[in-house]
Amino acid sequence: MANLLVLGTQWGDEGKGKIVDLLAPSFDIVARYQGGHNAGHTVYVKGKKVVLHLIPSGILHPKKLCVIGNGVVIDPKALLEEVRELKKMGSEVDDNLVISKGAHLIFPYHSLLEKISEESRGANKIGTTCRGIGPSYEDKAGRQGIRAADLLDESVLRQKIKENVEEKNIQLGAYQQPKLDPDKIYDQYTAFASRMKKHIKDVSFLLDKKMKEGKSILFEGAQGTLLDIDHGTYPYVTSSNPTAGGVCTGLGIGPDKIHKVLGIAKAYTTRVGGGPFPTEIFDEKGKLLSERGNEFGATTGRPRRCGWFDAVAVSYSCRLNGIELIALTKPDVLDELEEINLCVGYKYKGELLPSFPNESWVLEKVEPQYKTIKGWSSPVHGKRDYSSLPVAFKDYLKLIEDLIQVRISVVSTGTERSDTVMREEELAEFLDLEKIRAGLK
Repeated sequence: MANLLVLGTQWGDEGKGKIVDLLAPSFDIVARYQGGHNAGHTVYVKGKKVVLHLIPSGILHPKKLCVIGNGVVIDPKALLEEVRELKKMGSEVDDNLVISKGAHLIFPYHSLLEKISEESRGANKIGTTCRGIGPSYEDKAGRQGIRAADLLDESVLRQKIKENVEEKNIQLGAYQQPKLDPDKIYDQYTAFASRMKKHIKDVSFLLDKKMKEGKSILFEGAQGTLLDIDHGTYPYVTSSNPTAGGVCTGLGIGPDKIHKVLGIAKAYTTRVGGGPFPTEIFDEKGKLLSERGNEFGATTGRPRRCGWFDAVAVSYSCRLNGIELIALTKPDVLDELEEINLCVGYKYKGELLPSFPNESWVLEKVEPQYKTIKGWSSPVHGKRDYSSLPVAFKDYLKLIEDLIQVRISVVSTGTERSDTVMREEELAEFLDLEKIRAGLK
């Protein structure tokens, strides 16, 4: 048994969904440990696009137990809609989905208050999805949140909703917003509870039991390292910990249960919303990457800002998370470029910085230092074997490896599961490659 953590090394949208979906056949359990339905994991199965927001990507594979941990905040309406869509397309969602008793819930007042907060920032907007994720985490930290376990007791749920709505109505009133009706919200959430109850369990206990039985776990992160609330480009971050430490607190397991960490990095860089972005491209090449990479948010449809690969940022992520291997995604988007830039360092006030600075006021003033290489003459799109890759592209991979000091073991060359190059000798140690190959058929 070997457990694997898959997480993003940039500002999210690295293609984690495809990689988790690709590797899921090798594991018994797929567990999500943080974030909310602001995440959008896009997977293509036989040409059909599937976007998952809360439920782990393993749900697309039969006989995989999918777990939503206590580190996730759940909008019950969004969750049940996702379940409905999955069933509609033929996926099983029953006893194979488990929700932690400790997962906090999102209520209507959370999104209302977040919209007010975001609007009040004016030009300094964070770029939040305004889906209530941040305010739900605020209530969690403020020890007044309502958790999935509270859905199991109607009297507890009614009292907690009453107390929270009374307080939130005061805040809404200060902004001339109409008051919310606690009874109406209670009725809505008891209806949600009737459909969610069977899934709500003690996830920490369950995972411990399964691991003692020899079951393996694929830990799935949402967003990316540079959006981590502690280690990201604060305040332009998410409200949780997408980094490796979030696995332990977000699922209730010990750090020794994470046996390997695979970082996902896009062959260029994207960012949604506000905040500093040193390698952002403002000319026609940026537009080309956006168009060829279909760089629009899976959850919101918002256009993503595009930039060159940033080795300083990815190296920082590798250090923070103990990343041992990298899966590089979307290099085929660069196929048509004659020249490609890679950021190899930052200068700040004329001095070369020794590492990535996560202070936003520093990062917005750094001068990225680029190494320019020639593009590859033949496309990598759809390639499935390392030997078939262009020599110039292999040189590009080696350059990235040298810059970040981590081996690239997986290369995604397209949207389908099978559009993947795997260096099998490095993956066989902790993956069942036969099961993964079977999943490609």
